[in-house]
Amino acid sequence: MPQVPMSFWTLAAALITISISAYVYRWLLQTTVGWSLRRRTRDRRNLILARVKLDESQSQLSKRPPPNLDDGEWEKVENDTVGSKPNGSEADNAWEGIIGFFHPFCNAGGGGERVLWAAIKATQARWPRAVCVVYTGDHDAGKDDMLGKVQSCFNIRLHPPTVVFLYLSTRKWVLSSTWPHFTLLGQSLGSMILAYDAFSLLVPDIFIDTMGYAFALAFSKFFFPSIPTGAYVHYPTISTDMLGSLDTSPTLGKGLNAGTGKGFRGFLKKQYWHLFARLYGRIGGSVDLVMTNSSWTASHIRTLWGPARTRRRKPHPVSVLFPPVAVDEIVRSIPLDEESEKKRHPTVLCIAQFRPEKNHTLLLRSFARFLHSRSPSAPTTETTDESEEMQNPQTPRLLLIGSVRDAHDATRVYDLRLLAHELHLTPEHITFLTDASFPTVLTHLSTASVGVNTMWNEHFGIGVVEYQAAGLVPVVNDSGGPKMDIVVSWEGGETGYKASSEEEYARAFEEVLGIGGEERLAMRRRARARARAFGEREFEGGWVREVGKLVEMSGKK
Repeated sequence: MPQVPMSFWTLAAALITISISAYVYRWLLQTTVGWSLRRRTRDRRNLILARVKLDESQSQLSKRPPPNLDDGEWEKVENDTVGSKPNGSEADNAWEGIIGFFHPFCNAGGGGERVLWAAIKATQARWPRAVCVVYTGDHDAGKDDMLGKVQSCFNIRLHPPTVVFLYLSTRKWVLSSTWPHFTLLGQSLGSMILAYDAFSLLVPDIFIDTMGYAFALAFSKFFFPSIPTGAYVHYPTISTDMLGSLDTSPTLGKGLNAGTGKGFRGFLKKQYWHLFARLYGRIGGSVDLVMTNSSWTASHIRTLWGPARTRRRKPHPVSVLFPPVAVDEIVRSIPLDEESEKKRHPTVLCIAQFRPEKNHTLLLRSFARFLHSRSPSAPTTETTDESEEMQNPQTPRLLLIGSVRDAHDATRVYDLRLLAHELHLTPEHITFLTDASFPTVLTHLSTASVGVNTMWNEHFGIGVVEYQAAGLVPVVNDSGGPKMDIVVSWEGGETGYKASSEEEYARAFEEVLGIGGEERLAMRRRARARARAFGEREFEGGWVREVGKLVEMSGKK
C-alpha cells in the first residue's frame, strides 16, 4: 500500500481546521449578536405587549370589537388554513406571537401598501391575539394618521390595538439617491443596515418582508435562524428580462436601463448585473416562505431563487398570491348596463403612482399622437350626461390619478405638466389628480371609458384589475402581469388591448373609443368577469393559508 505523503495530511488538517473555525466563528457571531439584540429589546417587547393588552381592554369597553370578516369571508379563510387543529378552534386562534412586517415606506399609498394593509387585516381576523408590528421610516405620520389614510385610500379598516408602528432611523440607506453608483448592490446592502435597525427595536417571532428587501430577510435568517421568514415579492430586484433589456433600443420602452449595455461601460454593467443576479439568487434561497404577486414574478423568482432553495431543501414552493383588489366594492358601486353606458365619457384614465418606471411620458406622447391625428368627425363614446364638468363631453380627455410620495414625485408631476404643454395638451384634454381618496377614484372609474397602463413588465397591475372591475376597457403594455394574468381572453372574447409603442397605444385608443355600443359593452362585461378572480376574499384566504405555515414553524403558542 503506497504511503500517503505527510503534506497531504497537513493540507487536510488545515482545511478541516479552517472549516471548523469558520463554523465556530459563524456560530459565535450569530449567538453574540442575536443574544445581544434579544436582550436589548426585551423591555420594549414587554412594554408593547402590555400596551396592546391595555388598548384591547379599552377597545372592548368601548364596544368596538375587532373588524372581522363577514360570515362568507371568515368561512373562506377558515377553509384555507393549514394545520391539524379544527378550523377556528380556540387553540388555533389563540396564537399570540409578534409578526414583524418590514415595509419602510408603508405610508406611500400605492399597490404594495394595499397588500400590506390587506395582509394585516387578514392576519387580525385569523389570529386576533397576534400583534402586527410594522417597521416604517415614515416619521412624519403617527399611528392615527396612517390608519386613517389606510381607510381613506383603500377602504380597509384595521383593529388599532394590535397594530404597532416602530420607526426606523436609517431609511436613507435604501434610497437610490444614496447610491448613485452600484445602486442595486448598494440598496440591497442598505436594506441589511435597515434590518439591523429594525431588530434593534424589536425581535419578532415571525419576520415578513412585503417590499422586496430579500437581503433584510437574509440578515434575519443569519442572526436568528429560528425565526421563520416570509417574503411577498412584488417585483424581483433583478430579472432575466432586465438583463436582456441592456441590449435593446431605448425607443422600445423596455425599462429605464434599455440600451445601456453597449460599449465598454455597458460591458462592465452587464458583468456587474450578472454577478448581482447570482448573489441575489443565493440570498433568496434563505427565505422560508415565498409568495409572489403574479405568474410573471413567480417565473423569475423560481429561475433566480429556485436552485438555492433546492440546495437548502426549503419545503414550501414559490407560490402565486394575486394582490387584493376591491373588486366586490367596485362592482357594487358601479353598474354595468345600457344605462350606465350612456354616462361614460371618452376619458382615458390612468391610475398609477408617479414613479419613473410607470412611464407616464409614453402615455402623454401616445395620447397626444391619438388626439392630434384623429379626424374631427371621429366617433367617440356617446354620452347624454350633462353633469360632467367638461367643456365638451365628446372631446377625448386623459386623466392621471396617482399618489405623490415625496418631493421627487412632485417634481415628476411638474415635469409631466410641462411635457403636456409642449405636446399642446390643454386643460380640456388632460388633468392631473394627486393623492385622491377612494370615493373620488370610484367616481372617475364610473365615468371613464378606457383604463391605460404603460409600464414595461408591470409585475401585476392592481390598477388594471380596477379598470376591469369598473367596466373600463384596458389598454396595457404588452408585457408582465397585465399580459400574462389580467388582460387575457375570457368567456370566448378579448378583455382589452395590448400595446408597446406610441403608435400602438394611439391606435388602441382610437379603436376602443370607436367600437360600437353593444360590442363595447360586451367587452366591458367580459373584463369585469375576469376581474372577479382577483378579489379581496381570494387574497385573504391565500394569505392565511401561507402565513399559517410560518405560524406552525414558529412553534409559539
